[in-house]
Amino acid sequence: MPSRPASRRCLLIVLALSLSAALPAWADTHPGQAALVREVARDTGRSPASLNALLDGAKMQQSILDAISRPAESKPWSAYRPIFLTQARIDAGIAFYQAHRGLIERIARRYGVSPEGIVAILGVETYYGRTTGHYKVLDALVTLGFYYPPRAKFFRSELKTLLELPADKLGGPLDTLTGSYAGAQGWGQFMPDSIRDFAVDGDGDGRIDLQSSLPDILASVANYFAKHGWVEGGAVAARAQPDAAARPLDWKPAPQWPLEQLEAWGYAPLHPVDPGAPTSLLTLQGAHGPEYWFTFHNFQVITRYNRSPLYAMAVFQLARAIAAGVGDGMAGTGRRP
Repeated sequence: MPSRPASRRCLLIVLALSLSAALPAWADTHPGQAALVREVARDTGRSPASLNALLDGAKMQQSILDAISRPAESKPWSAYRPIFLTQARIDAGIAFYQAHRGLIERIARRYGVSPEGIVAILGVETYYGRTTGHYKVLDALVTLGFYYPPRAKFFRSELKTLLELPADKLGGPLDTLTGSYAGAQGWGQFMPDSIRDFAVDGDGDGRIDLQSSLPDILASVANYFAKHGWVEGGAVAARAQPDAAARPLDWKPAPQWPLEQLEAWGYAPLHPVDPGAPTSLLTLQGAHGPEYWFTFHNFQVITRYNRSPLYAMAVFQLARAIAAGVGDGMAGTGRRP
């Protein structure tokens, strides 16, 4: 029979082993969670226990992994355009603009951006606030940051930013926020780093609510454009017509040549455009064959919101249709969305 001190030592060893076995299981609900918690706690002073509690409550969702594997931007323009350029979406954008015209134009003037461009972003992103996403933002970013190797670095960074955002920029308790399968929030679908860097308090109430405050929503989109260099009244895109000898060109977001150089290479603008304006040439697969477009600096700004040229073209064309509907005479000019 072992002595009492030996029994006590055995009991202590068993307890120690039990505790050490329990701690990693608590900290590693998701692969890489412990390291992320250490970083956020170090950078913010937040309690590791509270951070772990949040992350422990998040769930990996296969539907999120499925959704990110088939983005709309993988479609050709002939299939992508009909998603966003429906008459119903155009009419809804016109009605939204008319209902809030004073606020929209006041904010556009303050930031020096296109009012119909702001509206078109909301139209493409969430149908003017009707479809802001049903996934828990925490679930989306945990799923993509910990379980999606192709872009885990990006989404892990967004998850870290989300955990570090101050309460006045969250619009509600962190574990209740909902958004897209990618973790974007609100009418303008801002990712956490965009909330941190570009979201603004448009109504002056001391907090930022991208889900319910229209001044915050509009001002944040306008500020995003302004901070990325939007040129008020500048060109966005204009249709081009190639001749038989036109040389094929690779498109890049940043304008590459003066428009007159592209004219010399066989691409003629279908509407008057400054011949010295820096431009790139974008070729899209339209419903009736290739479409050729000159794209300018403001088109590049739209691609900072979403890098796909299909997205930027949809925003441009929706904005142009909305502008025509509200009667400001901008339709067809190519000068701005």
